[in-house]
Amino acid sequence: MTLTDTDQPRSIGATTKPTVFVDGGSGTTGLGIQERLGQQSDVAVKGIAEDKRKDVSAKRALMAEVDLVILCLPDDAAKQTVALIDGMGAAAPKVLDASTAFRVAPDWTYGFPELAPDQADKIRAARKVSNPGCYPTGAIALLRPLVDAALLPADYPVTVNAVSGYSGGGKSMIASFEDGSAPAFELYGLGFEHKHLPEMQLYSGLTRRPIFVPSVGNFRQGMLVSVPLQLDTLPGKPGGADLHATLAKRYAGSTHVAVMPFDNAASGSGKLEPEALNETDRLELYVFASDKHHQAVLVARLDNLGKGASGAAVQNMRLMLGFADS
Repeated sequence: MTLTDTDQPRSIGATTKPTVFVDGGSGTTGLGIQERLGQQSDVAVKGIAEDKRKDVSAKRALMAEVDLVILCLPDDAAKQTVALIDGMGAAAPKVLDASTAFRVAPDWTYGFPELAPDQADKIRAARKVSNPGCYPTGAIALLRPLVDAALLPADYPVTVNAVSGYSGGGKSMIASFEDGSAPAFELYGLGFEHKHLPEMQLYSGLTRRPIFVPSVGNFRQGMLVSVPLQLDTLPGKPGGADLHATLAKRYAGSTHVAVMPFDNAASGSGKLEPEALNETDRLELYVFASDKHHQAVLVARLDNLGKGASGAAVQNMRLMLGFADS
């Protein structure tokens, strides 16, 4: 959308509650967002009647009344709604999209506030923000600081392994696990075309496409994302403590991201389970390393429905609406 000096987007009122419309609120992410919004007294939520959901005129009228629209729609439907918003001129609200449709689009801001020191400010100033995928949230949080610090070359052959609860797989996957017809565990995405790969590569700062091996287990929610590294193949041959210090420096003072104590193989527990952060919006980062074998495994733990989806959306929403906290 190109705006002239006389066709500027409306500002969010300072004396009234900002208003939000969640489009597609019946899915897992949408329900999580609405539950979180119900706990916030400083945001007003507007809805649309069920029989008007596909009425373009009614939806356009509603969007003209709100400050921000959160899209929880399939990619094609999200693109259609964004096209509608783009045609609204000065009446257009800000938009936060939870689909994969715009995550690598150059005119959208990526909604991972911890991506870089200035990313939260970019989100505050943006009119279009793409909410990150759950797997990329973990992978990018681990990789980007190391690439920025030149500890990990941008062309390094990175492998990302991950396991998620079944709630991130959509209605059919949820149904198959809950009726007992799904296997206890399975790898998927083995065609090397998982939809999260483009954002994972771009925002990690990698020039070489990573290998990504996702999997799903028979638990509802929770996620582990892991990156194995041969430390003696990295420039300068850093130790696990060096990787840990770099991550700790990047996320020092972060509200949502915590770098956990360094776990050296000589004294560490060597175990991690995926469900400990369920029902939270936290992201924990771990470094497990062996000085003896010059190897490390970096691990991110999060709730795929929290910091991996709905929690991240509300964090971005608050930034976009101008709240000091996020």
